[in-house]
Amino acid sequence: MIVVTGATGNVGRPLAQALADAGEQVTTVSRHPATAPEGGRHVVADLTGPAGLGDALAGAKAMFLLLSGDMHAAGADPAGTIREAAAHGVRRIVLLSSQGVATRPHGTTRIAVRAVEDALRESGLDWAILRPGGFASNALGWAESVRQQGVVAAPFGDTGVPVVDPSDIAEMAAACLLDDQHNGGVYELTGPEVITPRQQAEVISAALGSPVRFQDLTRAEAKAFMVQQVPPELADDTLDIISSPIPAELRISPDIERVLGRAPRSFADWTARNIAAFR
Repeated sequence: MIVVTGATGNVGRPLAQALADAGEQVTTVSRHPATAPEGGRHVVADLTGPAGLGDALAGAKAMFLLLSGDMHAAGADPAGTIREAAAHGVRRIVLLSSQGVATRPHGTTRIAVRAVEDALRESGLDWAILRPGGFASNALGWAESVRQQGVVAAPFGDTGVPVVDPSDIAEMAAACLLDDQHNGGVYELTGPEVITPRQQAEVISAALGSPVRFQDLTRAEAKAFMVQQVPPELADDTLDIISSPIPAELRISPDIERVLGRAPRSFADWTARNIAAFR
């Protein structure tokens, strides 16, 4: 059995389905009630600490561990979750980390995430680490303003990064959970091209067949919106990257194509599959 944390999210949901389609028994975990893939089960648990995961981990051979914003909250203990998994007999963990661990190792949240990576390496378990850059699905934060006003509002409109499709992250996670050859692998995950927020607005407009106006936000305005969803230090670390990406954050990683045998999906591909959210 394989445990998938963050199972209601943009990565966890397609990952759980991919594992079920591969014939694996799946236990999905999230803070709120949800439906697991057919033949699986869902467990409601608080992922900020390991104590509530005992039921989910019983009988598990592997786990996908997602470091969500909650994992940066005061009192969170993701390394404890790794220890708890090992104590329950889990033999493999695939960790969803962050590209910033390598590109900006001194950022506040990056130091914390690197500590989780180190705990996993030292756990004695089989492991793989996925380090994505920006997510294409972050564009869903614009969905309401596009529906109501035909507007995409974002900072640094002409500064881009190669955002990655969460479905590609899910497929990479499935490969690492199911195939021994990825044990000890660290994979950087990006999309196939650098794309700016203004260009993303143009892609959404084309998919809708109606105008979408781009509105520049200041850094302070963007942070005020972001801290409604994530801790302030994570918002600052993210804004540092998208305002002034360094060459390593603009690089198109070959890892998705090397593992999956195809190029990563583009932002236009992601938009086409999710355009209903913007209508």
